Amino acid sequence: MQKQEYYARIEQPEMRDYGVYLQCDKLLACQKPLADMANADELQFQIVHQVEELWMKLMAYTLVDVIGYIEEENTHRIVTLMGRVHRLMRMMTAQLDLLETMSPKEYQQIRLQLGNGSGQESPGFKFLLRMPPDLWRAFKASYLDKRGLSVEDVYDTKYDHDDSYVVAESLIEFDELFQKFRAHHVYLIHRSIGLGSKSLKGRPVDLLEAGARHRFFPELWDIRCSMTDQWGSQYGVVRDSISKHDKAAE
Repeated sequence: MQKQEYYARIEQPEMRDYGVYLQCDKLLACQKPLADMANADELQFQIVHQVEELWMKLMAYTLVDVIGYIEEENTHRIVTLMGRVHRLMRMMTAQLDLLETMSPKEYQQIRLQLGNGSGQESPGFKFLLRMPPDLWRAFKASYLDKRGLSVEDVYDTKYDHDDSYVVAESLIEFDELFQKFRAHHVYLIHRSIGLGSKSLKGRPVDLLEAGARHRFFPELWDIRCSMTDQWGSQYGVVRDSISKHDKAAE
């Protein structure tokens, strides 16, 4: 069988109920025709990024529900759905490894197909970046202000691993996983085009590094610093070495 015959069968598979339900004809037509690919890796490049957009769509849809459940103080549903979001984030991060199978030269050939576009324009990514303030407002109103609590109360002064703490931890885990995804993407860029290069819009790729240091919920990160500093002042920043005591006992 000739290559073009294989291509035809890949692009136009036999359709039964399963394929009709998933609209596989439309789904498989979302990539460039195989014969028009810049190189053998362009199909992988397109599919990975298209799948990431689908996962981000599901994540955004789920987070809209989470905001509603936070407002209702439905902690069990929040934790369940945030667990889904966390799994999506881990899966998205793992998928980036596929792109590391491209050589820098092959990536450059694909990059020429993007016109003036870059990953910084991802519609799903940009939408997700706008959601954390709404998540925080809902959490603060329902799990802090309404209960007469502060972040310090939840984590230290009145800590008892209650609903407010559990929801706060689900938010900070989302924050952590999202920033890990961004950091992983930075290393992918480093491996593909180098961090000292310029992006397609002529802006330094180092901007990606700055984005990876961003935090969605700074209050939840800062409380850890303040608690540790407070404990350090109580216990003493420099304490006696336990190994020194062990030697003295000998």
